[in-house]
Amino acid sequence: MILPIVAYGTPILRAVSKDITPDYPNLAKLIEDMWETMYSSNGVGLAAPQINRDIRLFVVDSQQIFENLEEDEKDKYPDGPGVRQAFINAHVVALNGEEWAYNEGCLSIPKIREDIFRSEEVTLEYVDENFEPHTATFNGITARVILHEYDHIEGKLFIDYLKPLKRKLLKGKLDDITRGKINVDYKMSFPK
Repeated sequence: MILPIVAYGTPILRAVSKDITPDYPNLAKLIEDMWETMYSSNGVGLAAPQINRDIRLFVVDSQQIFENLEEDEKDKYPDGPGVRQAFINAHVVALNGEEWAYNEGCLSIPKIREDIFRSEEVTLEYVDENFEPHTATFNGITARVILHEYDHIEGKLFIDYLKPLKRKLLKGKLDDITRGKINVDYKMSFPK
């Protein structure tokens, strides 16, 4: 089922999400719905707060990015062919490498893209859909998508990395998103 994506200004996007237990109700269905929602809105990642759930869950499919790279870009990122997986109860263990810029966007903040600096590499502790524990290190574009989604479960948004003047210049656009004055080709819900 395709779920509505909550828009910028919705309080849940600023809340720190909670860990869940294996008995979380209908978790498999929720993850399936998140994949469907993400793909129907042309995303490469989706976090539970974006569908109005305050839990530490996000899905990432960086394989799509590699499938759509131009031939001359294919060797640009070290993490090809990317990953497609769900992350539950994720916690960052370490950030490593140089920070690098990439033009990011967010389904909850449509039609705004900005260059954001993030670490080259992230090490995470998390559990998978079967609640098997993992500690894994990701780099390149996959690390970036993971860090973007991880920020969502920490109550952070990519625009928080912008300099104050840049955020001030975006205020009108952000206010329009909060008010629902935006046209997108996917289901959204706006703050009441």
